[in-house]
Amino acid sequence: MRQTVTTLTLNPSLDASCDAERVIPTHKVRTHNQRHDPGGGGINVARVLAELGQDVCAAFLSGGPSGTQLEDLLKVQKLPIKPIPIAGDTRSSLAVYETSTGQEYRFVPEGPLVAAEEWQSALAMAEALEGGWLIASGSLPRGVPEDFYGRLTVICARKDVRLVLDTSGPALAAALEAGGLYCIKPSLSEFETLTGTTLPDKAAIGAAANALVTQGKAQHVAVTCGPGSAILADKNGWMALPSPKVEVASATGAGDSFVAGLVHGMMVEDDLTAALRWAIASGAATTMTPGTKLCQKPDIDRLLAELKKVRPQYHHD
Repeated sequence: MRQTVTTLTLNPSLDASCDAERVIPTHKVRTHNQRHDPGGGGINVARVLAELGQDVCAAFLSGGPSGTQLEDLLKVQKLPIKPIPIAGDTRSSLAVYETSTGQEYRFVPEGPLVAAEEWQSALAMAEALEGGWLIASGSLPRGVPEDFYGRLTVICARKDVRLVLDTSGPALAAALEAGGLYCIKPSLSEFETLTGTTLPDKAAIGAAANALVTQGKAQHVAVTCGPGSAILADKNGWMALPSPKVEVASATGAGDSFVAGLVHGMMVEDDLTAALRWAIASGAATTMTPGTKLCQKPDIDRLLAELKKVRPQYHHD
């Protein structure tokens, strides 16, 4: 029996991307290679899981003409969706790649103001789940309380749903306070903010991640350390694995792709080392694609084969 996977995005985005020779103030900046993609943490995760062959449904708050366009783009990709209507407009973001320097500029609005009955509808969606996986990813829009993911954690525990959370700041801290998460995935900077300390090396990161597991906050803690490596901790200790060297075109969606690869690996593999390889390969493959385009399966497979030749660093408790 296939496992059900749902993603939840409270602050989705209609993502536009384009190229420009130079980004300069005042003057018109002529662009080319413009494209639009459905975006936001959980939506990106769903797109990558679908690329990896998983059955996944994307739930997200959606409003206004931009929300309608976002839904239409997902329908074109034949991705099952569960839009949750809101009165405000779904945000639109822009990524501009400056061809003369190789720099990328990313403009990300704060998003709509969400009413209480609207974010409560997202909790009701979770209440309707029975088992399976729920991947909640992204920032909280205005109007949503900081303890939203904490409330979601309690619901998922009651419904026997494996909750994977990718967020940061007070929203992450509130969820961990509730405890019992299946997995969290902060970046290194987000993890240092959470722990309130500088983590100078893999040993310090792994020990801090394993401490959260020991405390019962989460069963798994994955920390992405930029383009260099990633660390995954569970009850047995932690492991670190370097990322393959690739030519980076854009970092947009790389963290979301890592989450998708990790969950896919946890679903299809027998050990966490293999799952971490899937995560790193998926994240790295996305950095190879321009703008808001996400990873492609052939690139993931190639990078996965490379990672199988690399021995992870293990630390067992």
